[in-house]
Amino acid sequence: MFLLKKIAFSQLFAINIFKNTAYSTNKLFLESRTNVAVKIMQQLMTQSEDYIPTILAVDDVPANLDILVEHFQNDKIHLTVALSGKDALLLANASPPDLILLDIMMPGMDGYEVCRHLKSNPHTKDIPIIFVTAMGDSENEEKGLALGAIDYITKPFVLPVLKARIRNYLELKRKTDLLAELSLLDGLTGAANRRYFDSMLDQEWNRCQRSFKPLSLIMIDVDHFKLYNDYYGHGMGDECLKKITKALRKTLKRPADLLARYGGEEFVVLLPEMNEKEAVNVAEKLCENVAGLLIPHEQSDTKSTVTISLGCASTTPKQDNTAEQLLKQADECLYAAKAQGRDKVVGCTNTNNKGSN
Repeated sequence: MFLLKKIAFSQLFAINIFKNTAYSTNKLFLESRTNVAVKIMQQLMTQSEDYIPTILAVDDVPANLDILVEHFQNDKIHLTVALSGKDALLLANASPPDLILLDIMMPGMDGYEVCRHLKSNPHTKDIPIIFVTAMGDSENEEKGLALGAIDYITKPFVLPVLKARIRNYLELKRKTDLLAELSLLDGLTGAANRRYFDSMLDQEWNRCQRSFKPLSLIMIDVDHFKLYNDYYGHGMGDECLKKITKALRKTLKRPADLLARYGGEEFVVLLPEMNEKEAVNVAEKLCENVAGLLIPHEQSDTKSTVTISLGCASTTPKQDNTAEQLLKQADECLYAAKAQGRDKVVGCTNTNNKGSN
């Protein structure tokens, strides 16, 4: 009996990631930055070791899939199967697997065509593909590898060898994914970086435009931070930014909310499907929680402790407005908050830049 198992795809851990924009060459700064990067990598490694990879096996012969299911059912792997190229593309697009075992000779859409579709789709182009086929001539092998497959295994295959190759490719992909994640991290705070924020802003803008949902942004600036650095030193400044990042992150409750380090002592919060009133409420909580840290700041003209100023802008994305305009509005509101004495929130909606406390 054909053992067709429907196994849910595991989701890789989600993380908030930030870009380092501090340029001090001070020894303590460099040591702090290195230590944070090491801790982040260790955390990612630990999380990835607990992650169960997903393999998609594609073959039009149920008996062949039956063998794979039977031999992988006791391994730490999620195995899902497809009986056609069309089904394989649907599954891969819905939840990209970590590896695809792909037969070539299939009716309707053969393995070569499936591979072309996968490699031309930005959502699936980086999935490793291993051709597993009875076509053992060198011409077909060259064709498969030229299309972007990482390996070409002929049937009948030796199962222990196939499993060993799969383990090696999965480990390689795990390390590649870790490096990709780390490249989107701020080396100082461990929060999301500017590059990741920019990509998520575009993504959420397009999504909210399609669904006619609001999108809000909060620009944040640490008040008198240059004076803090000059007085306490860059090492203490680094520690201050890390404490602020932790407080900001704890304030955000929804998985879709994104906190990113925007530059120097500036941060930005992306709030999909949140209107102005809700976003201002979040901004006020952010302001309160940072003030609640009670980090001494003897050089501040605002308070004797570290504070932040926040500018909040909201809109419903449409064809006649842009994400850049929303960023500009939030920045103008931030400027207004600083002009009005700092340690406060100023919000605006759409093209209304007058602000409101």
